[in-house]
Amino acid sequence: MSGRVLVTGAAGFVGRHAVPALRARGFEVHGVGRSASPGADWHAADLLVPDERRALIAKIRPSHLLHLAWDAEPGRYWTSARNLDWVAASLDLAQAFAAAGGRRFVGAGTCAEYEWGAARFDEATTPCRPATLYGAAKDGTRRILEAYAATNGLGLAWGRLFYLYGPGERPGRLVPDAIRALSTRTPFPTTAGHQRRDFLHVADAAEALAALVASDVTGPVNIGSGEAIPVRELLDALAVRIGGAEHLDFGARPLNPAEPAVIEAGTHILTGVVGFRPRYDLVRGLDDTVAWWRAQGSAPD
Repeated sequence: MSGRVLVTGAAGFVGRHAVPALRARGFEVHGVGRSASPGADWHAADLLVPDERRALIAKIRPSHLLHLAWDAEPGRYWTSARNLDWVAASLDLAQAFAAAGGRRFVGAGTCAEYEWGAARFDEATTPCRPATLYGAAKDGTRRILEAYAATNGLGLAWGRLFYLYGPGERPGRLVPDAIRALSTRTPFPTTAGHQRRDFLHVADAAEALAALVASDVTGPVNIGSGEAIPVRELLDALAVRIGGAEHLDFGARPLNPAEPAVIEAGTHILTGVVGFRPRYDLVRGLDDTVAWWRAQGSAPD
């Protein structure tokens, strides 16, 4: 399948990997974001300004839309009121897209849409009862868009992202902050690390989203590895590659009581229906991530 796809947030953590993945599938790729993304025809627009996002859709008239743009600033996005701005912008963007003849809308959701408590999250059986404003905003956007799509002939899929890591991740998140501490031999206070999380290399997440765009699968689709590991295992593996294991201060921070013990993606739709399987296991993924940071010439800050 080919067509003209608009990628919002195309220069972001996931977007910069999604652009080449879509091009490899034969799409004409257009991007919008804070800065230009290599490989995409670039467009400058503020998606939070109604006239600008509508003019963008009218100019490009994409057949497909991969909507990645959202407020994801570490340390604040869980509770930020800007989530409400992005709900409104996303709904209006989808409406303008459909009115301009758009056929397929793929949005980026989150595992935070699910009710915490289940060890393995399944699209069909795990309830969506978000515990955060961010999760509620994503879940609410998906619910409204599904109802809209059902009455307007729009193909809608919703890729729920789990725990991503990899080249280009912003400081303030687990992996880049741990890399910085280990590289500079400074203390890294953390939890005991026994909680298990589903980590996926960002390039695999982008490839999965590209595969979803190119498919005719509709509804929510988990984007994860399908195997949760202890956070401690990931941090120890980084220390093996960088050194400085003595600076990992396990247990120095308490685990938030609201944090579930396990967050793992059920991936039967991703693998069995979309037909996608990750290329990176944890060993290869962390090797790639550490090599990328070393190539930058400095630790993330």
